[in-house]
Amino acid sequence: MLSGNGNPMEAPLMATAMPGSCIDLRLPVPGAFARYTRRALGEPVDGICQIGLAELVELVGGEAPASMGDEVMRFQVLRVARGAELVHEAAPASMLYVVRAGSFKRVKTSEDGYEHVLGFAWRGDVIGFDALTGYHAFAAVALEDSRVVALPRAALRALRVRCEALDQALQVLMARQVAQAGDVAEMMAAVAADARLARFLVLLSARMVEHGQSSRRILLRMSRRDIARHLGLAHETISRSLRALSEAGCLRVADRDVEIVDLQALRRAARSTRGFGEAGARPAWARAA
Repeated sequence: MLSGNGNPMEAPLMATAMPGSCIDLRLPVPGAFARYTRRALGEPVDGICQIGLAELVELVGGEAPASMGDEVMRFQVLRVARGAELVHEAAPASMLYVVRAGSFKRVKTSEDGYEHVLGFAWRGDVIGFDALTGYHAFAAVALEDSRVVALPRAALRALRVRCEALDQALQVLMARQVAQAGDVAEMMAAVAADARLARFLVLLSARMVEHGQSSRRILLRMSRRDIARHLGLAHETISRSLRALSEAGCLRVADRDVEIVDLQALRRAARSTRGFGEAGARPAWARAA
């Protein structure tokens, strides 16, 4: 959104509540930060997009009371192009972002430049919970053209106090993300690459179900290199493990389209501690399939 002279307008990221709402969250944003967010994240979608408070609650997985339907607020919705960074590692954290569409990877870069993919964020996930210290612990990069709702942290506290349904939904979401971190730790405990990849696909299948999608047909938004950096494996190992799981009758793979043919066999592979081995012997889980 540009002014008449071609410079970015310094509009607030969250405007005053619409008439009829009891919530006033006017929060001007410093001009330098407003310009920074537009340069780094891209332009707002149709200016400041209207979104109801009820929709925000439901977006993060809560249940909005019927009485909330009359409350309308204006939140800025940002379009984030594929490959763009939504937040930068170690950058000051002034915002929380709710993924409205698309997906992101969370990336931590080591001193030698290696990028470790810590996890992924989908619709309804909040990016920025890690920044309680005031700085982002990792970067968030869009895996596809995505949209996020921007929530100033300074205004969020007041909103949570006023809206119990949103507060409860955010608490449940935070607990769920802690549980997902435990799932990742368990996934990384698998010694064999086949088992580690199988655990990743089982977890991904469960996430698809949470979003109302098929548990068996998965379109991988992330690249195989991203999966490798998430699982701590070589890129070539991911290709070999996908082929091994396919030959065992668990999967049918066509580029980024993955069909889980035998979910029970895939779960057995996920519980296994051994892969196929250098000699190509089929493990117990594969023989059981």
